Amino acid sequence: MNKPLIISVENLIKKYDDFEAVKGISFDVHEGEIFGLLGPNGAGKTTTLEIMETLRDKTSGTVTIGGYNLDKSPDFIKHIIGVQLQAAGYYPNLNLTELIDLFSGLYGIKVNATELLGKVSLIEKAKAKYKELSGGQKQRFSIATTLINQPKIIFLDEPTTGLDPQARRNLWDLILEIRATGTTIVLTTHYMDEAEVLCDRVAFIDNGQIIGVNSPDQFVDNLVASGFERKKEVKKANLEDVFISLTGKDLRED
Repeated sequence: MNKPLIISVENLIKKYDDFEAVKGISFDVHEGEIFGLLGPNGAGKTTTLEIMETLRDKTSGTVTIGGYNLDKSPDFIKHIIGVQLQAAGYYPNLNLTELIDLFSGLYGIKVNATELLGKVSLIEKAKAKYKELSGGQKQRFSIATTLINQPKIIFLDEPTTGLDPQARRNLWDLILEIRATGTTIVLTTHYMDEAEVLCDRVAFIDNGQIIGVNSPDQFVDNLVASGFERKKEVKKANLEDVFISLTGKDLRED
């Protein structure tokens, strides 16, 4: 990939007393790519993400985001990143327009709420309260809030967990559309098919260490070249494809 680096993580370590959650992780992210952090629960993915998001202190190592050193310029980093909040981060009784106005006020900027909701197909829900939204709508709104400050980089932590296949595929399309505008995306996911569709490169993390960084295609090719064979014949479609084919890709929301 010839694009310049926008994130650089070098020998990142995070300790909690005697427990080392992140053990000297190093990786780079290129401008405009979708980069995935993959691994089992407790591997250190979310800790690494939260350190890059300036939400958690590191023990040691060097993190550079958009040219800014995390130790020296955390406030500058906050202005160029967008972070997906979990559900607990929203006031449930405010409607979507009010929430966008609230968050834009925290950034000290004015945002056209209707235009922003249009980007995530939620204009018709502008006056709906957050607690009234379906799971897919909540996730789309969560991504909308990451775009309020027109960030160079957005961080998404398991953005499609718990969604039905239609909502999941719709969110994939949204993430790819955001990347098409030049925004860099760093995400975590437990869905390997999701990582294959979305990510330009992925890093596998286990036990606080990176055990491989490559493109999804290259990882698969290397495994096949090693002699690996699936026990079951690989088909040209899977059951999720059947679900979408039978029920349609249109969103089904209350």
